[in-house]
Amino acid sequence: MSGKQEKPRAKLVGADGNVFNLIAICMRALEEAGQKENAKEMKDKIFKCGSYDEALVIMMDYCEVE
Repeated sequence: MSGKQEKPRAKLVGADGNVFNLIAICMRALEEAGQKENAKEMKDKIFKCGSYDEALVIMMDYCEVE
């Protein structure tokens, strides 16, 4: 993650579990927290990863998941 910024909260519990929906929720949380570059970085890492579980771990690296 770029810089040492606080992780924004992203409410994934109860959301549609489609990975693209979860990415959008996390990206929105990051962008609203003024971390647009982190949102892009997170998305790029997820699109290069190999599994749903790995994608979730990356999201948790960038956001405080609730």
